[in-house]
Amino acid sequence: MRTLICGSIAYDTIMVFRDRFKNHILPDKLHILNVAFLVPDLRREFGGCAGNIAYTLQMLGADPRIMATVGDDFLPYDQRLEKLKLSRQNISKIPDTFTAQAFITTDLDDNQITAFHPGAMNRSHENHVGEADGIRLGIIAPDGRDGMLQHAREFHAAGIPFVFDPGQGLPMFSGEELSEFVRMASYVTVNDYEGQLLEQRTGAKLEELARSVKALVVTLGARGSLVLADGERIEIPCAKPQRLVDPTGCGDAYRAGLLYGIGAGLDWPTTGRLASVLGAIKIGERGGQNHRFTRDEIAQRYKENFGSTLW
Repeated sequence: MRTLICGSIAYDTIMVFRDRFKNHILPDKLHILNVAFLVPDLRREFGGCAGNIAYTLQMLGADPRIMATVGDDFLPYDQRLEKLKLSRQNISKIPDTFTAQAFITTDLDDNQITAFHPGAMNRSHENHVGEADGIRLGIIAPDGRDGMLQHAREFHAAGIPFVFDPGQGLPMFSGEELSEFVRMASYVTVNDYEGQLLEQRTGAKLEELARSVKALVVTLGARGSLVLADGERIEIPCAKPQRLVDPTGCGDAYRAGLLYGIGAGLDWPTTGRLASVLGAIKIGERGGQNHRFTRDEIAQRYKENFGSTLW
């Protein structure tokens, strides 16, 4: 099934400070903070929610199409997408801007200081859902505020079912806007913190919001996930990772599993377990797009974790 992935394309620059921030920050001088950290370890990863979701979804055998806005520095990412044979047809380059990027400094206690530059992502509303051909399913992942609202309305007007995945973009919207997203969406997915914030902003419990959609999915980290669908609470166990390396992009890998399951018509217990396996595979590699698998490997991991066959 051809699926339109509306969201960010981004570069993640990750630096490791081989000490602890607390040893270099004086609490009584926070009002005149001026510190510098030597970071001998640095790596640059390809990221962004749309890029990460499409990367995993294609390995499952689906047909993802990325809709995003990028800047003048897009060439390395463009070359990567070409190598992966991921369509760039609905990626728009915005002149005189940078592609969205995060600069993350991590210390030895895994504390992080992050600066995020949205760049071209702020112009995501210049893309339109109607410009993508043959779309049967979509997702609204974190992106520019105006673009997220516009694309949701365009999906709804076109009668195309979509997943609303507000992620870190959720605080940008009022309760009224979030309620509108839920009314238009066919599916909603949040993590446990986002779920609490969604309840607070809309004034409605998740069980109530779930009655407006086909399914509402809440990821719970190491505790697995929960699917609220057809008046049922379906608890999805967490798949066991072979190693713990980096949680970056695990949520995006999970969402790729949701999209695949929806597109393939799988039931919710199977869809949730598949998504859980994908998150467990991703956490074993650094960055959001360095994990690899075959369908046979996915089937094997699924059987090992849940004792049943997948396909």
